[in-house]
Amino acid sequence: MEIKVLKEVKDKSCEVLVINKFEGDKTSQELANTYAVEKDRFEGKFGQTYLLHTFGKIPADKILVVGLGKKEEFNADKMRLAVAKAVKKLQQIHAKNACFDFDVNCDYGKSAVIGALIADYAFDKYKTEKAPRVEEITFAKFSEEEVKEGIIFGRALEFARNLSNEPADFATPEKLAEIASNLEGVETKVYDKEAVERMGMGAYLAVGKGSAKPPKFIHMKYTGKNPKKKIAIIGKGICFDSGGLDIKPPSSMLTMRDDMSGAACVLGVMRALKELEPDMEVHGIIAACENMPSGTSYKPGDILRAQNGKTIEVDNTDAEGRLTLADALCYACELGVDEVIDIATLTGACVVALGTYAAGVMGNDEEMISRVIKTANESGEPAWELPMFEEYKTSLKSDIADMKNTGSRQGGASIAGVFLKEFVDKAKWVHIDIAGTAFLEKPQKEFIAGATGAGVRTLLNYIKNN
Repeated sequence: MEIKVLKEVKDKSCEVLVINKFEGDKTSQELANTYAVEKDRFEGKFGQTYLLHTFGKIPADKILVVGLGKKEEFNADKMRLAVAKAVKKLQQIHAKNACFDFDVNCDYGKSAVIGALIADYAFDKYKTEKAPRVEEITFAKFSEEEVKEGIIFGRALEFARNLSNEPADFATPEKLAEIASNLEGVETKVYDKEAVERMGMGAYLAVGKGSAKPPKFIHMKYTGKNPKKKIAIIGKGICFDSGGLDIKPPSSMLTMRDDMSGAACVLGVMRALKELEPDMEVHGIIAACENMPSGTSYKPGDILRAQNGKTIEVDNTDAEGRLTLADALCYACELGVDEVIDIATLTGACVVALGTYAAGVMGNDEEMISRVIKTANESGEPAWELPMFEEYKTSLKSDIADMKNTGSRQGGASIAGVFLKEFVDKAKWVHIDIAGTAFLEKPQKEFIAGATGAGVRTLLNYIKNN
């Protein structure tokens, strides 16, 4: 989709002119007022739409009226959802181009563009029959700066969603490393198995032992012109999770290509930084591998040694993500960064607790946790803090090592956070569990089923504004 911005679009020829109606108000088009409002009693409740032909009375072939609800309740979040709703309607009528002329008081250009790009997405790379797409949208009244930033965010989302939707035979550890190495404006180092062994990452290496595809530890670095802060973002990069020797049931494996959604998020973020140009030093880290069963797989009862020297008894090989993150956290803390954020499809317990609408957030610094949650909520990616009580650590107690990699099913998301905290040294740290939000089994709000690019908007806004 090509996105443009003009001061006015009323006289521009297009297939569909998209306008808005608030409850209790009329629209900006008399034609719509006559037919939609007066004759058909279109109220303009949020999410309602009304389509009419213009029969040559204005330059547009059709008018699409989108309800924005009560004016006093309208905000950037609703703008994104409203534009997404409109784009889906444009797809249904196979419109190729449209002009949006929303009469609102704030410059919601960024939210509008993000909504358009989210809604126009389809992962049909492997289909012979492609989904209908809108080729061009022109927005009126919004600033070019807001629209440009919306495009940066939207393209980063699209990139992350594509990568998470790709089958595991495409999105391999080697492929992730290749993508990272080709990012513009980013310095990338890729460490192979031998280099990782020399660094002492015994927990991460164990997870990848059963796969025929070798692990790749990826370190990307973006440096702003005048960095005011150093931050590391870590994405869980399990390119396929079979569960290892504690193998998953077949139905639970069907979408396990999405277990690298954290890595896809980090790659999408790092890809956008050259255009966003934040005044920050950002390190993007991915410990990429596959968790597969074979004669060389790590086993329940094995004792692993992480990079910081702490030992871990393997209680379950399907709790592998936290093992890879443990060594990635150790590595990140050695970089001398001020803050570390890891993002991961980590626990089914988080899905049970928060469903598919919110991510779980934990960390070692309440002020940073609050900033991350505030940023997430403002970005349209709801988040909720989960506790990390000291008592949860009892569940990880091992008789033969410093800790086990799993504990009780009760409070499982928090117990995973307590485990990760053992590998954070000095830096402020936040963990984001996107197990419920990264991949949808059915459409939800502005998203179709499949990958959502969870965390991309939150991390980009956090990096830009903090």
